Amino acid sequence: MARDFLVGVALFPFLVGLAVAQEHHPERHDLSAAERERVQSVTRPTSDFSKPEKFENMQGGAGTSRKLVSRDAFSHFSANLDFADQEKFNLGNGFFEKLWVSSPSSTFASDGLGPLFNARACQSCHLKDGRGHAPANEVDDRVSMFLRLSVPPQTEEEKAKLATGELQVIEEPTYGRQLQDLAVPGVPAEGQMQISYEENEVKLGDGESAYLRTPTYTITDLNYGPLDPDVMISPRVAPQMIGLGLLEAIHPTDILAQADPNDVDGDGISGRVSWVYYPGYDKQIGRFGHKASHATVRAQSAGAFAGDLGLSTPDVPKHWGECTDFQMACLAAAHGVQQSQGDTEVPDPILELVTFYAQNLAVPMRRDADDPEVLRGKELFYNIGCASCHTPKYVTRRDAPHKAQQFQLIWPYTDLLLHDMGDGLADNRPVGSASGREWRTPPLWGIGLTETVSGHTQFLHDGRARNLLEAILWHGGEAQASRDQVVAMNKLDRSSLLSFLNSL
Repeated sequence: MARDFLVGVALFPFLVGLAVAQEHHPERHDLSAAERERVQSVTRPTSDFSKPEKFENMQGGAGTSRKLVSRDAFSHFSANLDFADQEKFNLGNGFFEKLWVSSPSSTFASDGLGPLFNARACQSCHLKDGRGHAPANEVDDRVSMFLRLSVPPQTEEEKAKLATGELQVIEEPTYGRQLQDLAVPGVPAEGQMQISYEENEVKLGDGESAYLRTPTYTITDLNYGPLDPDVMISPRVAPQMIGLGLLEAIHPTDILAQADPNDVDGDGISGRVSWVYYPGYDKQIGRFGHKASHATVRAQSAGAFAGDLGLSTPDVPKHWGECTDFQMACLAAAHGVQQSQGDTEVPDPILELVTFYAQNLAVPMRRDADDPEVLRGKELFYNIGCASCHTPKYVTRRDAPHKAQQFQLIWPYTDLLLHDMGDGLADNRPVGSASGREWRTPPLWGIGLTETVSGHTQFLHDGRARNLLEAILWHGGEAQASRDQVVAMNKLDRSSLLSFLNSL
């Protein structure tokens, strides 16, 4: 135990996250009785906003990157990786950046792309491991944004499969669950996403105005016939990649303790767990994706290989990606399985390396945590209820699978739950446990470095918000009361709140 109290990296393991524990909170069985007591003591929400909390600047615990801020701020490995794991991270990075090509190809073990796809590499969507963006105009790059597709259930069998979790959605019959706007030679792409915006003024309490852009999405150049008349369309931009392994290592008890689906405490916040079902496994808590539809980083990675790049993995062994029975040219195309490498285009060693890379992208060190304006913004953040969903901190599992994520104090600012965000943000497309009005609370760590890393300040699931204030003003539903308090703020308080968010 003495080593836990040494100055430096080993100092963080005994620290813990935000107090989600209540008197009826189930105990965490990965902790000793003494550790649980200390956890409950340290994780009570702060009421002192005169100075930063202890180790608040180390957002990712001992793995926090202390490197100078640059465009590569999201691309560093966790600072507590040993040399062998650093090598594994770098190998994973190579496959994350790898450009895949169509089959057949003389490029050994690099073919199999598509036949329908949205990107040629993982890095194409998550450029610099950062946040994607909506296209600025008709000719702007669209690779980091795409459209999800599904239809309502039509049969009792489909309804039953949705109810049991066997299926998360019913795919659009012709185009599947994702519009792919790129294709290999000889195969027509599915179609093209089109976006138009309408500007709407929001009057702020101090007389100033903000402007929100309301998007409308359509699909043109459909090459396989019309869409189902009941098709449900939902846009997605690629999320930032930092801290995923730490989010995966948050103990399920700490997530379940925050859920209040019936709003028993009457605070207007009724977060719900997204339950995910995998064949042969018990149900798991969804943590990743805009609708929390994946429980693990590996599942998220395998889904992206299949949907975004059209590559098969041991977890999703579909060599033709998401080609449907109506896309004969796609199904007739060659695949990229190399029997010497395994039974899929992305064999298990590669999937595992990419997963490890994604799990160990470091969270950057917090900036300006002691700035008086930032501290004032933090107090406002708590007082108007933002921390009710954006839970500031946790301690990760002592028994996390990888040592680098074990028992770390982290500050992600999320409860990983689904919340009703109101009509304005509703996509009206249910996915698994999530209704058409619900979204997972996104982590806020690193949000202030979005422009530095990604070259823009677009936020929310479809990039409609052009800055953090617009993102706040889009909040409705369970967040309506907090949003309205921001509208009523004077300019100085609003600026302080934004300064706090930009410090994360």
